[in-house]
Amino acid sequence: MTQTPALPALWPAPLADGAVHATVTVPGSKSVTNRALVLAALAAEPGWVRRPLRSRDSQLMSDALRALGVGIEETVSSSSAEAGSGEAWRIIPAALHGPATVDVGNAGTVMRFLPPVATLAAGDIRFDGDPRSYERPLGQVIEALRALGARIDDGGRGALPLTVHGGGALEGGTVEIDASNSSQFVSALLLSAPRFNHGVEVRHVGATLPSLPHIKMTVEMLRAAGAQVDTPEAGGEKNVWRVAPGALLGRDMVVEPDLSNAQPFLAAAMVTGGTVTIPDWPRRTTQPGDALRSIFTEMGGSCELTDAGLVFTGTGTIHGIDVDLGDVGELTPGIAAVAALADSPSTLRGVAHLRLHETDRLAALTKEINELGGDVTETADGLHIRPRRLHGGVFHTYDDHRMATAGAVIGLATPGVQIENVATTAKTLPDFPRMWADMLAGAGE
Repeated sequence: MTQTPALPALWPAPLADGAVHATVTVPGSKSVTNRALVLAALAAEPGWVRRPLRSRDSQLMSDALRALGVGIEETVSSSSAEAGSGEAWRIIPAALHGPATVDVGNAGTVMRFLPPVATLAAGDIRFDGDPRSYERPLGQVIEALRALGARIDDGGRGALPLTVHGGGALEGGTVEIDASNSSQFVSALLLSAPRFNHGVEVRHVGATLPSLPHIKMTVEMLRAAGAQVDTPEAGGEKNVWRVAPGALLGRDMVVEPDLSNAQPFLAAAMVTGGTVTIPDWPRRTTQPGDALRSIFTEMGGSCELTDAGLVFTGTGTIHGIDVDLGDVGELTPGIAAVAALADSPSTLRGVAHLRLHETDRLAALTKEINELGGDVTETADGLHIRPRRLHGGVFHTYDDHRMATAGAVIGLATPGVQIENVATTAKTLPDFPRMWADMLAGAGE
């Protein structure tokens, strides 16, 4: 990653001095990048991942795959724009092996997607990570892998740290799993399933299933790599996914911009009554961030997909919203920040699972917005936000990248906001402070 100057422990969130008018190029999607890396590593032949996100989470994934024996060559592509010009990583599959140690950091995709991969390695693979990673749900994945034939030592914790005793193969078969806490549980099993001896049939038995678009993303990417996948949407059983065993193809995969990471910049247009353009916004995508177009429009903005990208315009007036965010929970912090600046109350529902993300996002948002003078109440499955005049203060991030960007949005309209540990944005959005400053350079012009 590009070296950037050290950031202060308390970063003064810039106050907008007028309407923002900017074009912001958003880096590649973390969700797509890390899925693409796993699929390419498990393929029967080399492939390419173009325009990958280079961030802490994607670096943790690539470092882990290298530790298992996969070759990853980072290059700059000279191919045409249609093929994905710019940075490109060539992935060279190899026989997976241990012993190896995987640092998952606090990346849900790494801690959940790679234990199934490790069952295919010959040797012991130890997984460890940040302190918060020990608290994040993983037990369902561990038990599902055991039911499919894996040997895993987790000390009875159902959580990190753990060791997968890889046998070079996994039988696979049918397994039940409660993915109510994270759709990543399902995606984790599906991604490696083509390499299981009998593929996999995953049956979700929980009461709810959050972030369904991420499972659809996994399915589409599996199919693009040559896998045969049966899904509920294609006429299959409800909450059942089947992946047949078979070789994955080495593909040339182009990573879309991370639409969820476009959120703070679109929010800036909302808050300041300006216009922000995001180049290369896909006309069709499985990314949850695409829902921002309809959500922010309902809150008072307007958008248009053009040849230049998504052009989003705010009026400076923000309306409250009553919305179920169960499928797009990762957008909640940014929507809460905008809602705190609205002209009427908002209710954000369907996101109880956010209590188990990088931090307890519902408790964190409630505490931090209220300490700036807001009026947020935590509900059983979300937040109720009553806008109040906010004042300056320290906005804590809890090492959560989306908390940091939410605080920056509030700071656009609230003097004196300081973001504690804005550097945590490097998890998925490298160099966010510079991007934010560049966007604001056009404010008031």
